[in-house]
This record gives sequence, structure tokens and C-alpha cells, in this order.
Amino acid sequence: MDDLIDISELAGLAEAYDLECKAAQGRDGRGEVPEDFWKSYSAMANADGGIILLGVQEKPRGEFKALGITDVERLRKAIWDNLHNRKQISINLLSEQAIQPIKVDGKTVLRIEVPRAPRQAKPVHLGSNPLGGTYLRRYEGDYPADDESVRRMLAERVEDSRDERILKGFDFGDLDMDTVSAYRNRFSAVKPGHVWADLPVPEFLERIGAVGKNREEGYSGIRLAGLLMFGRAEVIRDALPHYMVDYQERPEAKAEKRWVDRLVPDGSWSGNIYDFFRKVYQKLTADLKIQFQLKDGQRIEDTPVHEALREALVNTLIHADFSGRASVLVVKRPDMFGFRNPGLMRISPEMAIQGGTSDCRNRRLQTMFQLVGYGDHAGSGIPKIYSNWANRHWRRPVLYEVREPEQTLMELRMTSLVPEEVIAELEAHLGDRFHSLTDTERMALIIASSERVVSHARLHEVCTDHPADISKVLAGLVREGLLLSDGAGRGMEYFLPWQKAREDALFDLRVEIANAVKAVAISPGLAAVISPQLGPISPELGPMPPELTPQYLDWEDLSPELQIELSEIAAPIRPKRRVAPEELQNVVFALCTGRFLGRRVLSYLLERDPDDLRKRVLTPMVQAKRLIPAFASTSNPKQAYMSAEVADSGK
Repeated sequence: MDDLIDISELAGLAEAYDLECKAAQGRDGRGEVPEDFWKSYSAMANADGGIILLGVQEKPRGEFKALGITDVERLRKAIWDNLHNRKQISINLLSEQAIQPIKVDGKTVLRIEVPRAPRQAKPVHLGSNPLGGTYLRRYEGDYPADDESVRRMLAERVEDSRDERILKGFDFGDLDMDTVSAYRNRFSAVKPGHVWADLPVPEFLERIGAVGKNREEGYSGIRLAGLLMFGRAEVIRDALPHYMVDYQERPEAKAEKRWVDRLVPDGSWSGNIYDFFRKVYQKLTADLKIQFQLKDGQRIEDTPVHEALREALVNTLIHADFSGRASVLVVKRPDMFGFRNPGLMRISPEMAIQGGTSDCRNRRLQTMFQLVGYGDHAGSGIPKIYSNWANRHWRRPVLYEVREPEQTLMELRMTSLVPEEVIAELEAHLGDRFHSLTDTERMALIIASSERVVSHARLHEVCTDHPADISKVLAGLVREGLLLSDGAGRGMEYFLPWQKAREDALFDLRVEIANAVKAVAISPGLAAVISPQLGPISPELGPMPPELTPQYLDWEDLSPELQIELSEIAAPIRPKRRVAPEELQNVVFALCTGRFLGRRVLSYLLERDPDDLRKRVLTPMVQAKRLIPAFASTSNPKQAYMSAEVADSGK
């Protein structure tokens, strides 16, 4: 970023980076480190990093005002002093260059660039206790991390390999010997004549790492990796209650509430990782059109597409956090393949795509797959997927993380980045105006048309423009009426005006899978083997808002007439600080009748803290089925609520 920027550029920067602005004026007006600075530092470091500007006010959201810092060196010294104070913050991640003064509209502002913390440094926390002192970044806000998230980060920090643990109370009777035999047959085919091939089963499993010894405590047993690879699903859930693997095949390239083929641990097969890989890989590649090739007189059945799908499936399994709340999920459609694993990436998606760096979560599983010819070494798997997909001139794969619940997703689309029908659609709506646009402007419209949405991050993936220039391009298209915008900061998304009404039908793996899974009726036999924590579907997958139901996330979204109506409903309890829970819930129920209202609207109407309102009123009402949430994730920035009876009536 340049040392001299204009205030108008900050809105664009907020799309390119995680940006936090704080007035930081202090009591004397000369500048002071705000109390919540360290919460933002912790939250950004525990997420993807970001930029904090001290001396800039953002109020209301999306509107910036440069206030400046009179004594900027005093602020720098105060930050440096506290960075080395372990009673203030657990670790210093900043370099000298990361804390620099810049000019914004002629005023001196302090810019602090916070990097993404490495796994070994997380959780970054305030004070000496990570429980209660750790913060996470949720939609441009800093929130205390729950104990489960903190413990997961601590486990990731101290356990280089999460599947290394030797389990007590498990034995060979918990393994599926048909799976072990299938693995040994594959091993012998890949490594003919290997000295391990003819070993007895216990010794063979020890050699490949499925069985091990705890030398500190002096006992031997099955490793977690061995149980995952060869165990029976019901036994695996004894060690990992949230364990779930799921494959779905859809018949059409659009949002569908049905599937034509599904594979889950239903008692008809082992349900372990190796059998899931074998069965799903066959299904993924069953109808691929293989170009006829010969090598040394033999037909080559394997293609770059086969290799890419194999790498994607193996990566999904060996990087999964099987203690997480999301499930392993693989989706096949005529136009794309989708892969999801629970857990965030241990390195940034950008580093993974670049290649050369590897930090596998389940290294024993990785080794066992490599021994039978699956998976790659040294961080080359993801680049190989991108390269093989590019060779077919298909749209660039999309690799991204979702933080609530923690999961990593990859989408592999089998369509051209610039389909002829997309160009025809844009020409039909815009005529010659389309061809008068710059290359980046045209690409933004093409992505918006083909994917039903475009964002700053997605456009940056396919063009070489500077992030600030991309922000200007998108803002210009909005001013010209060629795109509509929704959201703020890094959550900003853009749509074509004539497609705005269909935005919920776009292919977003989270939304698409949610729509399909929630419609599936689980058979009694399947319901019996799915863990109570998961239920018939993963916890994060739930009902989406009806497309035609009014949804209001901000007070400004409401018409003046509706503002008056809702204010009158809230008036009896608005000024009261203490209200009986039942009385407050009844008012919320009345406010949400016939419409989805977001937390910001409800907190404004009731003059309550939004987080406290969610915990004490909204969540209990959802649990009591008095309210229907628009999204299953409680932290979704677009979360809204509608009265249950109205929702059930067919609206």
C-alpha cells in the first residue's frame, strides 16, 4: 500500500484486506492505543491477518474519516512495549516495517499490518490464559473464542500429526479385515516383491504405521490413523464422536433438493477412510470421457483429470480434522466436483496453491496413502490439481475456508471460464457497451454471469491487477449500473442487475449442499448409525430463507412505514432495562412475524446488545422452535429470524 492514500480508497482496501479502523484519539487528543486494539490484534492473527489503522474513524460502517494522530511516535512505542509484555499479549508477530505512519487525506495515521499467525503460535491471546483471552475474527468484528475452538488451536499447535495418538481400549477386533486385505493387495500391486508384503497382519500394520507403541508409558496399540483407515464406522465414532463421511451425486447443474446416488456409513460397508476413498474415486471417475492414448503399446486409462480428482479426494481426507463438527463431504454434478473437509488449512490457501510447503494434519494417513500410490509429497498436490485443470481450459479451481464451523472447501468446475453462452447473454443485455469495457471490467461481468456472483477475492484470482485497482473497477461498475453490490468490506459481493433475484441459486458449495442434504429423508437403518451429535445432517447445514420472504438486516433496509410499525411493537419494553424473558420473547415473536429480521435491526428496536440478545433470547427461541433462522450458522453475518408459525404456514 502507498504511503499516501485518499480516504475514498479505504472502502476499496476493506474489500482487499481485513481492515479495522480505530479513532485512537486518547483523552488528551494526542493519540492513545485503544483498549480493544489487542482484541483486534489477537483476532486477526488467529484468522488471516489484516490491517489496523489508528487515527481513522469508521462511522457508520463503510464510511471513513481521517482524524490523524498528533504524537504518532508515542503510539508506536506503546505498541512495541506491550508486544514484548506477555501479560498483555502472548506473542509478538510484528516486524519494524509492520508499524508505520502513513498519510491519509493529509493527516498522519498509524498503519499496523498483522500477519496470519503460524499454527505453532496459535492461539494468540491476551494475558496469560488462552481460555477467555483468545479472540476470533467474525465478519469484521472481534469476538471471544469459545473453549472448544481454543482447545482445537492448542491441539493443532502441539500435535504435528493429529492421527499419531495410540488408542487405549481398541484392538484388532475393531478393524475391518476385508479393508486390510484390500489395502495389502493394492500394496503388493504397487510394490511387487516388497519385504513387507508377506508379513503377518499385525507386523504389516505396524510397518505402515497403523499400529504403534507409546514408549513413554510402555503400551502398544492401534493408532488413530489405523482406526480411521481400517476401522468400522461405529468403532471410529467411539474415538471421534463427530466422524462422518458423505458422498452425493446430483443429476443436474443447479440447486437440487435430491440426489441420485449417496454413500454414507449406513452399515452396508465398513465406513472407514480407505473404503470411502476406493468407492468414491470409482464413482467420481465412472463416466469421465477418457481420450484414447497409447504408451508402449498399452492404452493409458489415467488422465490429468483422474489425477486431479485423486489428489483432491486424498487431500480432503488427510487434511481433515475429524474432531471437528463438519463432515467430510464430496459432491459430484455434471458441471463440477466439490470437496469439503472439517478443519481450516494449516497454511494459507495462497501458500497451498503456490506449492512447496506442506503441513499435513494427518501424516500417518498421508503415508499410508502414499505407500499404495495415492497422494503426493512436499506440497505439490494442490498445484498439480490447478495445473491439470488449467490444461483442460476449465475455470480455475476455488479453494477457500469457512470459519463457522471450521471447514475447507474446493470446487472443481468443468466449464470454460468464458463460455460462449455467457458472452451471448452479456451482449444481449449490454450490446456494444460490453466490448467497450476494459479486460478486467469484462472479466468481472463474465464471472458474475457464469457464477452468479463476483467478489474482490474471486476477481483477483483471475487477473493481475493491484487489489486497490480491482476495488476501483468493481466500484465503477456499480456506479455505471452494471453490477449491484451487497455486504460490506471483505464480505462485499456483486451481482448482475438482471440476476439479483436469483442470487440464492448460485453454486456455493455450502449453500448447495445444505439445500440438498436437508431434503434427504434418512432411512431408519441409517439414522441408527449416525451419531447423535451429527443427526441426519451436519450441524452447519440447515434451512435457507425462502426466496420471497422479506429479509431486513439493517434499519435502513426498512421502509418508513415498517419502521413506525415495528417501533410501536417494541415501544412497551424498549425503555425497560429489566424485562421478564417471556415478555421479551413475545415481543421478538411479534416483530419477526411475516418477515426475517437481522440481529442489528432487533437490537436497535429493543435497545439491547446484539450478542446478549442472541445468547439470551434468539438462540433459546430457535431451540424452542419459536423462531426460524435464515442460516444454520449462528455467526453468519446475514443471519435473520422469522416467527416459526408463519414460516411453517407456507410463506
